[in-house]
Parts: sequence; C-alpha cells; structure tokens
Amino acid sequence: MIAIIDYDAGNIKSVENALFSLGEKAILTRDADRILSAEGVILPGVGAFGDAMEKLHAYGLADVIQRVAKEGIPLLGICLGLQLLFESSEESPGVEGLHILDGRIRKLPSADGLKIPHIGWNDLSFPSEGRLFRGISEHSYAYFVHSYYLRAEDESIVKATTRYGALIHASVEKDNVFACQFHPEKSSETGLKILQNFIDIAKNSSRK
Repeated sequence: MIAIIDYDAGNIKSVENALFSLGEKAILTRDADRILSAEGVILPGVGAFGDAMEKLHAYGLADVIQRVAKEGIPLLGICLGLQLLFESSEESPGVEGLHILDGRIRKLPSADGLKIPHIGWNDLSFPSEGRLFRGISEHSYAYFVHSYYLRAEDESIVKATTRYGALIHASVEKDNVFACQFHPEKSSETGLKILQNFIDIAKNSSRK
C-alpha cells in the first residue's frame, strides 16, 4: 500500500488516480501510523513553499516525513514535494524546508521567449542511472508546471535534468528518497512507468 500525504496540496487526487490506474492501492492520509506502516510514501505538491511548510507543521507531518526518510521507507516527492525535501527556497525567504536533502530552490531566470511559470513538456537527460527511470529512454518527455527549480548541492544524486532558462535538476535519488520536479501523474506513459517503478521499489524495499 502506498500512502499519499494529505496536506491540502493541489495535485493529490491526480496522483491517487494515477496509482489506481496502475492497479495500486493508495490512501490519502495525514495519520502518522498509517504513513509509517506504508510500503511507500508520496509527498505531492502544487502551491507555495512557505504555505506548504506551514501546513506540514500544522498537521504534524514534517516530523513524520523526517521519520519516513530515516526509517528507510521509500519516499517520492513530486513538484513542490521535491522542493520541500531541500533546505530552503527563494520563494519563501526565511522558511526552512525539511532538509532531508542538501540544496536550495531558486527562481527560474527570465529569458527571451521563455514564459514563467514554466508550463509544458520538456525532454529529460539522464546524467547517471536512476531507479525511477528503468525502462525509460533518455530524452523522453515529462510535464512541468513550476516557477522555481532545484540546484542540488551534491550533483551525484541528480538522475534527470532538463533546460528551461537554466539547467534544472529534474529528478534526484538518494538511498530511499526520490523526487521529481515534473508531474509523473500528468506525463502520459512515461510518467506512469516512473510511478510503477516507484511502486516496485517500495514493494521490494529491504526495510521489510
């Protein structure tokens, strides 16, 4: 069973529907026991960094997510969920992220012909092998909706990149923690394959 963390994020239902389409049982929950007993956990997100952190703390979920990471439960952050796993964001100065991973979130730079927010399909490059991308060809397309992007401190954790006015660290992986800046639940067959890969990782986790 996959637990989707419910903190009023905008794309929760679309993530749940994508998992259901893959035949996977998923629950929307903010209950710590159910989250910590799940095979895998997804932290979705659409919205502002500061507001999201405020809600995670208000619902007592920030500490729960920290425990998920420390206890080896496979964890997948999506879009804002990726950003929250890092230290801070230029979107919300003075607000601390979960800091499960090292790096900061920056504002996409203005450039001629590029609209912000970045909304649309971009191809993915794979600087190193990532378990989320098994069976997926390099330069496959994924769907992005964001105004801020990740620059990870340790580039060895970066498993996918794309370019939109800057080099974007589009997906990261470190031990049991995975994250995508793009929306796999909205990325057609490529996205469903990524979600299936995460499900497979969760079900075969050595934590069991």
